[in-house]
Amino acid sequence: MATVLSVSGSPSASSRTGRLLRHLDQRLAAQGHQVIPLDVRTIPAEALLGADFRHPAIVEATELFDRADGVVVGTPVYKASYSGVLKALLDLLPQYALTGKTVLPLATGGSVAHVLAIDYALRPVLNSMGAAHIVQGWFTLDKDITVREDGTLALAPAAAEALTPVVDQFSAALTGRTPVLAAAG
Repeated sequence: MATVLSVSGSPSASSRTGRLLRHLDQRLAAQGHQVIPLDVRTIPAEALLGADFRHPAIVEATELFDRADGVVVGTPVYKASYSGVLKALLDLLPQYALTGKTVLPLATGGSVAHVLAIDYALRPVLNSMGAAHIVQGWFTLDKDITVREDGTLALAPAAAEALTPVVDQFSAALTGRTPVLAAAG
């Protein structure tokens, strides 16, 4: 199967975005993909903000993007756009770092007013980086993501039902299959 780089663009260690991505990583792994998580917040700030292309963490992140067949990019929405730490990383990658890759953009936020951030802020950047195929992105409301006491994630049933075919479409695109999408209930 494919190698998937799962990138969390959240600056917070306890973010819903990161937890949602790790939850989706499990689904992709169960479908046979090798999933490599990358939390941008773990890259040293001096490397990101200083645009240190030669910093070992930036070199490693660039290599991870290069190895991946597909990339899931998740971000919280701040000020109607994707996060600054994600922007800082994307700016340091080679111009065409996504060439030949299938990409799934995901976003989380507190209001449906932020839904368009995927198509009007994130998608154009991913496209400019040469993504071969950007599948339908998805926005999940913060209120639909609950972290249980044991640290596991619970999605509201409607959110889980809507997100499953999006992830399955991405998985199918990675392997060249046509996804079988369930009819909307």
